[in-house]
Amino acid sequence: MPVGMETDYLKRCFGNCLSQALAEVAKVRPSDPIEYLAHWLYHYRKTAKAKEEESQQKIQLKEEYDNSLKETEMTEMLKQEERQSQQRYEKYHKPLVSVASSTKKTAFIQENTKSLEKDALKQESLPGTSNMIPGMPQ
Repeated sequence: MPVGMETDYLKRCFGNCLSQALAEVAKVRPSDPIEYLAHWLYHYRKTAKAKEEESQQKIQLKEEYDNSLKETEMTEMLKQEERQSQQRYEKYHKPLVSVASSTKKTAFIQENTKSLEKDALKQESLPGTSNMIPGMPQ
């Protein structure tokens, strides 16, 4: 494997991490630099994973929040449309119902009045009946 490919591999896998680790080893000068370097890299990896997971969780929470917001907006729009539809329905159908019901009530009252008038006329025209109420002095 050529040296350039190894360098690319190290840059890709370790990036800035390895140079930071070596700088830390040079600064601290531990008695066992290999063990120190191993622990430093392990801690770095653990911290980097935690940051990545936290970042993913933030992204997921943001997406869930956005979806929730969209659902809320959609629900609100549907409620608004339903209210408007109900208002239009009431505007066009309520007067017809009240006119129709008042017409029915008027017709019912007129029929009842006519039948009472007919009954009264029948009683007056029956032979042998008088307009006098029994027991009333004349």
